[in-house]
Amino acid sequence: MASSAASGSRVELRGVGVTYPGGSDAVRNVDLTVGAGEFTVFLGPSGSGKSTLLRTINRLIEPTSGAVFIDGVDVRTLDPVVLRRGIGYVIQAVGLFPHLTIGANVGVVPTLLGWDRARIARRVDDLLALVRLEPATYRDRYPRQLSGGEQQRTGVARALAAEPHLLLMDEPFGAVDAIVRSSLQDEIRRIHRELGTTIVFVTHDVDEALRLADRIVVIAGGAIAQADTPQRVLAAPADDVVRSLVGIDAQSREFAEARPLRSHEMR
Repeated sequence: MASSAASGSRVELRGVGVTYPGGSDAVRNVDLTVGAGEFTVFLGPSGSGKSTLLRTINRLIEPTSGAVFIDGVDVRTLDPVVLRRGIGYVIQAVGLFPHLTIGANVGVVPTLLGWDRARIARRVDDLLALVRLEPATYRDRYPRQLSGGEQQRTGVARALAAEPHLLLMDEPFGAVDAIVRSSLQDEIRRIHRELGTTIVFVTHDVDEALRLADRIVVIAGGAIAQADTPQRVLAAPADDVVRSLVGIDAQSREFAEARPLRSHEMR
């Protein structure tokens, strides 16, 4: 059953900055609100600060200025381990445990949280089915027996296992071929529709951002250049940096004019 958008968390970044030792600013004074249930994509070239900004949300990187709030709670007041167990996190290098079965990999966080075995088993099978991996076929296999795309699907299932209200995805599909990548993009949009989980997704691929996002946040030089719907980013880029990144041309303008508005874009 599809969940409502209320099942997702609201994320607020207030004046967030990250300065690395030596004085270089990776992120500069970012103010951003990600609404509950929103699929937000951080888009920018390599080195723009988008992954750094993502990692401030689950405290893998601590901001040197500003603060991050999830559902109104300052994440600095939470134990980092507890915080991260409540947030799904998917990266390009899936990081499945090679000595554990697929079922055990998916059930790692619920196990750490003390769920009973029957509940974990049900959750594992539900999630494998959700990511289109037949439970009877895949739960007892090992990561080495899966293709790259199947491993990525397992990574998504594992990230969702503890029923998080927030899912962070950092270039998750960058290591698979174009056909598999397209399939995975379709799956994550479907999962988002069904669960209503808030998703913050990092990519440098413009087509991927346009295909997935409710809202695109273009990041350049550690700062937000534009935060808007895909249609508006294409039709009215904020500056030359955004215009260059999204490659405004006749085809892009045709997409911008033809793309149907989603319900939240009409508000």
